[in-house]
Amino acid sequence: MTIVLSTPAVDQVRGALAVLREWQDDAAPMQLHPGDIGWYYRFGAAETASAVRTWSRDGRILAVGLLDGPTLLRVTAAPGAFRDEELAERLAEDLSRAGRDVFPEGEVSVEAPPGLLLHDRLTDRGWGVDEPWTPLYRDLAAAVEDPGVRVGELGLERAEEFATVLRSAFGTDRPSAAYRYGMASGPFAADARCLGIYDGGDAPVAVVTVWSAGPGRPGLVEPMGVHADHRGRGLGRAVTLAGAAALREMGASSVRVCTPTENAAAIATYEAAGFTPQPEVTDRVRKG
Repeated sequence: MTIVLSTPAVDQVRGALAVLREWQDDAAPMQLHPGDIGWYYRFGAAETASAVRTWSRDGRILAVGLLDGPTLLRVTAAPGAFRDEELAERLAEDLSRAGRDVFPEGEVSVEAPPGLLLHDRLTDRGWGVDEPWTPLYRDLAAAVEDPGVRVGELGLERAEEFATVLRSAFGTDRPSAAYRYGMASGPFAADARCLGIYDGGDAPVAVVTVWSAGPGRPGLVEPMGVHADHRGRGLGRAVTLAGAAALREMGASSVRVCTPTENAAAIATYEAAGFTPQPEVTDRVRKG
């Protein structure tokens, strides 16, 4: 059967998220997670649907991608399709040629898990590699240590406080209260937790969002940040521990995160929270 590339309608995104949940496994490499799409819901349901791509054969989804901006596709495949020749060839063709409902002309990037045959096919087409990223992993079989600070869940009533911390943490004016409402509107939003650390006041000074893929599967940290006025006090470690504990309560088997290798401070924070760095990965780049 021919492999079909599709952009789901708003009411079809749940199906793509459902298969992504099934594909998450501790034995699998770091890959696109349903939480990545859940975080993208901060832009709203319609824009999220327009950013998702699926590749299907005979009605079965074999690969799911998320356009995290117009020039970056984050993509993964079903466990049994990592070395599928037809899928790899079709993906490489769709990603390498403008006008195939994925990329425009010019420089673009693809994030794909190690072991996917797509990497070989992109190499055949002259794609290079970008700067390295470091995946980090923490097993959740054992109880997570107490973060030693006051932790609270950030519901919609604290949407602006959530956004304020992220704006300060990342030095940007983009996160808004609407982001929190958008996240809450997505399928499987109940599998996420937004948590805040309080340092003697009534407003959070560090925040984290964690995403479960269901019991017995790895969860995801996305995003985590500490207000600029409160850095250097171990609050990044504390809020990450709080997020890991929440995932364990939801039945997650482990927790994962990925950060640029050059961001030594972020890697050190996650290591302090019990995460172990994994082998570096690189995005694939097609120069313009």
